[in-house]
Amino acid sequence: MRDQIDCGCGHSGNHIGQKPGQNVGGCCTPGHGRRRFFTKEEIVAELEEYLAELRAEVKGAEERLAELRKAA
Repeated sequence: MRDQIDCGCGHSGNHIGQKPGQNVGGCCTPGHGRRRFFTKEEIVAELEEYLAELRAEVKGAEERLAELRKAA
């Protein structure tokens, strides 16, 4: 499943398939007013946030799995 990200371009709906540090897809391709290049610090910050989200997802999945095993 791909994340739906509101890119802030002002167009209705979300753009699917964007990953941290990327600016691709939908109306947010080059030439449509969005940045294409990011600083190293911006990319690191986005990846750190993405990693924190992944860790939280893993924790939630582990908790749910433990609940299901306990109920069985």
